[in-house]
Amino acid sequence: MTLKRKIRVGMIGYKFMGKAHSHAYRDLPFFFDLDVEPVLQTLVGRDAEAVKTAAEKLGWLSYETDWRRLLDRDDIDVIDIGTPNSSHGEIAIAAAQAGKHVICEKPLAMNAQEALAMWREADKAGITHMICHNYRFVPALQHAKRLIDEGALGEIYHFRAQYLQDWIMDPNFPLVWRMRKEMTGSGTLGDLMAHSIDLARFLVGEIKEVTGMAETFIKRRPIGEMAGGLHAVLSDEVVMADVDVDDAVAAMLKFENGAMGVLEATRFAQGNRNSNRIEINGSKGSIRWEIEHMNTLELYLKDDPEGMQGYRSINCTEGVHPYAGAYWAAGHPIGYEHTFIHLVYELMQGIASGSNPSPTFEDGYRNQVVLDAIGQSALTGSRIETTYESV
Repeated sequence: MTLKRKIRVGMIGYKFMGKAHSHAYRDLPFFFDLDVEPVLQTLVGRDAEAVKTAAEKLGWLSYETDWRRLLDRDDIDVIDIGTPNSSHGEIAIAAAQAGKHVICEKPLAMNAQEALAMWREADKAGITHMICHNYRFVPALQHAKRLIDEGALGEIYHFRAQYLQDWIMDPNFPLVWRMRKEMTGSGTLGDLMAHSIDLARFLVGEIKEVTGMAETFIKRRPIGEMAGGLHAVLSDEVVMADVDVDDAVAAMLKFENGAMGVLEATRFAQGNRNSNRIEINGSKGSIRWEIEHMNTLELYLKDDPEGMQGYRSINCTEGVHPYAGAYWAAGHPIGYEHTFIHLVYELMQGIASGSNPSPTFEDGYRNQVVLDAIGQSALTGSRIETTYESV
């Protein structure tokens, strides 16, 4: 029996995304045969008792209260960053300089210049680097990508996306880090629309021009803290503070290939817990997808016989669809958590081969350029052309 190379992970942050990432590392070897195997080596959090409890529950071998202690440790190969956005840059750059591989939650940085610095440092260090845009790894969207690349939809004319939530509509919902500009950079723009931008670039191509608008509906909130998932608790003493990020944002895009895009993201869409949808229209056909039916891709082809035309529903659970063959018999669905398994699968493959699977820090930087441009357009009311630098 050949011993597998162990890839020892140090993960910073242990709440919502920490739980998703931990599950992915633990289940990856169960479903996928690899020459390497992730080891849940060390979990990091500031609260010693809380991180100790989380480490025991999530299956980590040890814990730390200071992420800097990971940098000099020989038993850490990759650093997984799941902290608030304001700390991504410092941690990722330090990790790269220490020769650690890095995977970072989205958005990559607070702004494009910080993202560029992260990409340049990772490239200089020669490490494997990825950003956590997990929706790329839905088998149905991987199949959509293949159909587009093969020309099944013809010339692409339109990309439209909606990412709708409703979890902060109560005016008394606390002002948590996800709604504080100093920690998050932007609100719904960076939290939700970042996913739509990544899917737009993944499926259609690079974006050259944007027009944006944004709104903050609740101007002041009581201060509080996240408490797992999208729940929060108020501080012991009720203190009100200004909300300085967007609650909702909309954008129009122009792609380099001539296609048009329309994006909408909001946390004020009553009844939408986590509604992520896309539609793409081309000269030969169209596709539709939404997270609430994540295993299904809807496909329309104009060359179907007259009287037989209409959207067909493809259940993307058979082995012919990317990643699906690792799981169950055809027709048996997989869930949200499996998208992170696919992401970690690519990360481990990249580390094993010395490559950089997409989405990389370059993707994170390019996404951030678009995010910044939408934010700037929303402030100025102007159409903004995107410009990209390289390492």
